[in-house]
Amino acid sequence: MIDVNGEQTFYVYNQAVDMRKSIDGLSYLVCEVLEGTPQSGGVYLFHNKALDKVKLLYWDKNGFVLHYKRLEKGKFKLKRKADSPDEFSISKQQLTWLLAGLDFNLMDEFKDLDYSNYY
Repeated sequence: MIDVNGEQTFYVYNQAVDMRKSIDGLSYLVCEVLEGTPQSGGVYLFHNKALDKVKLLYWDKNGFVLHYKRLEKGKFKLKRKADSPDEFSISKQQLTWLLAGLDFNLMDEFKDLDYSNYY
């Protein structure tokens, strides 16, 4: 799993990407299409049209890191919508669920319980 320090923002690019793109091509998408900065500390997730491959791009201290995952069976549970913005953000837990093959939209994290008024 990604070992990142501090609070990370995880961005999902909402369009299919040619998986032949490497660090330079994906960085170009971050800069020109998403109008972001790859060195900002965010983690960018890209997927192919078939939704069986994803790449994660982020900056780590002195260079880029590119993670690639290909599913042998099944698809990643990403719902592309034509009217959606070019990107949306997810939490680290949602990213973990997504990479595990789960539909993070159906998953719900436990809410913090407040026992201050228990008695």
